[in-house]
Amino acid sequence: MKDEESGNRLGSYLRARRELVSPAQAGLPPGGNRRVPGLRREEVALLAGISPDYYLRLERGRDKNPSPQVLESLARVLQLDDIERTYLLGLAAARPRAPRRKRPEHVPARVHELLAHLQLPAFVEGRAFDVLASNPMAVALSPRLRPGQNRLRSLLLDPEEQAFHQDWTKATADFIAALRTTIGDDTDNPRFVELVGELALSSQRFRTLWARHDVRSLDGGTTTVHHPVVGELRLHRDKLPIDDVILVVYYPDKDSDSDEKLRLLAALSHTESAGTAHGRRADDPHPKTP
Repeated sequence: MKDEESGNRLGSYLRARRELVSPAQAGLPPGGNRRVPGLRREEVALLAGISPDYYLRLERGRDKNPSPQVLESLARVLQLDDIERTYLLGLAAARPRAPRRKRPEHVPARVHELLAHLQLPAFVEGRAFDVLASNPMAVALSPRLRPGQNRLRSLLLDPEEQAFHQDWTKATADFIAALRTTIGDDTDNPRFVELVGELALSSQRFRTLWARHDVRSLDGGTTTVHHPVVGELRLHRDKLPIDDVILVVYYPDKDSDSDEKLRLLAALSHTESAGTAHGRRADDPHPKTP
């Protein structure tokens, strides 16, 4: 993408990651008069066992074919975890490719049926965190889970969604890192370009985290949210790939306090829906004759 110098994604990633490693973390004396955050280029080269000139060529995009051994050494120096290391190796392995045809994300009919039968908050999201389908329990949990919403945009720009998450700081970091992982080498995908461009203009939090080049998977896990009606809920999250989309289901521990609250939320949602439907029948200008 444009903010990553298009053809030099490897160099951008190396630079961003070395700025996040302190000399102390790397086992070096802190020294004085440091003009850059994190490690200097020559320090990375020294610790990785390569020449400073060669590392400079890598970071500036003049050498795009480092050996796996060099990349492994750099991953060690930059203290990358398994996901970050895999991402680094993928950047070096990436080759120019023909533009991909944009294929609209499609929710299979059977998934709509599944959503209708699930008594837990469940929805379908696309690769860019667009909500493609959801059931009433998901909307009762959060109105931002209606189809047409984007989960990352809501998280960054909607005050109600920010208050909904107990740890908004961690949630934003996780989502943005997961988006970068999902994008991978699909940097010319129009939906990704549109979303990253929009958030880069509208959110300082996004700009700060995007510049870190964090990568992370956002699969199963446990989260705590603050619902405006039933209060605090501790919910597990599972993500299930179905064709080109992801089914996301939230559920509590059985017989827990959150389980009781979720049942209450379901009852309130059902009562509200029934009342709305009754109101429509009462206002029907063409009532059926008994």
